[in-house]
Amino acid sequence: MTASSLNSREKRAAVSLASVFAFRMLGLFMLMPVLAIYGQSLEGFSPIWIGFAIGAYGLTQAVLQIPMGRLSDKIGRKKVIVGGLVVFAIGSIVAALADSIQMVTVGRALQGMGAIASALLAFASDLSRDEQRPKVMAVIGMSIGMSFAFAMLLGPIVAASWGIAGVFWLTAILAVFGIFIVTMLVPKAVNKAPKGDTLASFSDIKKLIKHPQLARLNAGVLLLHLTLTTIFVVLPSQLIKDGLVADHHWYLYIPVLFLAFLLMVPIMIVAIKKEKEKQAFIGSVALLTISMLAMSVWVNSVVGIAVCMLLYFVAFNFLEATMPALVSRIAPASQKGSAMGGYSSSQFLGAFLGGMLGGYVAQTTTTQAVFAAAALVGLIWLIIAWKMQVPPKSKVISLMTKLDSEEHAQVLASQLVALPGVIEATVVRDESRSYLKINDKEFDLDQARKVAGLI
Repeated sequence: MTASSLNSREKRAAVSLASVFAFRMLGLFMLMPVLAIYGQSLEGFSPIWIGFAIGAYGLTQAVLQIPMGRLSDKIGRKKVIVGGLVVFAIGSIVAALADSIQMVTVGRALQGMGAIASALLAFASDLSRDEQRPKVMAVIGMSIGMSFAFAMLLGPIVAASWGIAGVFWLTAILAVFGIFIVTMLVPKAVNKAPKGDTLASFSDIKKLIKHPQLARLNAGVLLLHLTLTTIFVVLPSQLIKDGLVADHHWYLYIPVLFLAFLLMVPIMIVAIKKEKEKQAFIGSVALLTISMLAMSVWVNSVVGIAVCMLLYFVAFNFLEATMPALVSRIAPASQKGSAMGGYSSSQFLGAFLGGMLGGYVAQTTTTQAVFAAAALVGLIWLIIAWKMQVPPKSKVISLMTKLDSEEHAQVLASQLVALPGVIEATVVRDESRSYLKINDKEFDLDQARKVAGLI
């Protein structure tokens, strides 16, 4: 086993935690392409309540994500994750038994109260070494993307046979599978990763809100998921109006998502190799905006919608994959956990606001206006993103550090930041740890360990 490879424990952690993520996200994504269609049989159905039901999950997620992550640091990751999955399962059952759209919304809000994403990511960090942590996170990220694609296939099939209730019963079953994986298959954590890598701090987040580049990315992920939930409030119903029956919607979704992924990969490769990340980012936001505007024009054509969706998801996939990495690169070395906590909360808040926007516009105007409103959101994002700055490639490592006083910490920080390859150094006395943001090609770990008194 080489230092550049995942060990057996890390592989087991990556696969098992990614499975929990995938099962949970699958249950959530399956609802998006079907609620607007099969929810019409529910008492109190209206476009605005469909928006509430889709978005309610995001609101409770956004509010509870950081507190649940901090709770996991106090009472243990597994307890919080299992408890969150139990709450998620209860919310699924409430929604499955509901005969009104209002009770479905209550169930969705309960599902969101099982906010375990931050605890899962912290657990993944606990179970991986500094240099292998990005690989573990990448496996989890891929599982989320795959679950979205599979949900677009499975959701319409399940709803066609068993209705909305069937989708929620399946999400409850998937939550139980997740509990089994966490209790039986996920390794026990021997060590905790540094707090700066995992734990979101409210005080740090207040400071990070003022960081102009992180603020742009947080606004970006909010607006990205706002557009996604906005268009899915009306898209399934519009496809039926255009002649594509509900249980055939996956005929459109799966080829579109597959092709979008294939087209996104070369864009990402070229952007990284040619160091054109900003241009690719801005171009993707522009493509996203154009696709939604075109969808408002071609709304009465299944082929037109399919082309627009393809363009939308090429841009969506690139942005969804790129932004977390940019947050990690931009965030101060000792505040990566806080930066990702703020980013995740923004993501879920965007899902809530998108449901509200889509539902309100659909109820008060037309389907075309919903897509046009989403395009306007994209234009606002384009203006916000225009002056973004892409930081140089870097990675963050942490070193245990023996500190005698705050003065010693300041001196050590000055010595570490002067080392070749060190972009930023933060010494946190309360944690007895130093966080270094480094250029891997120039950095000498042994030299840093020597300065920190570890050799």
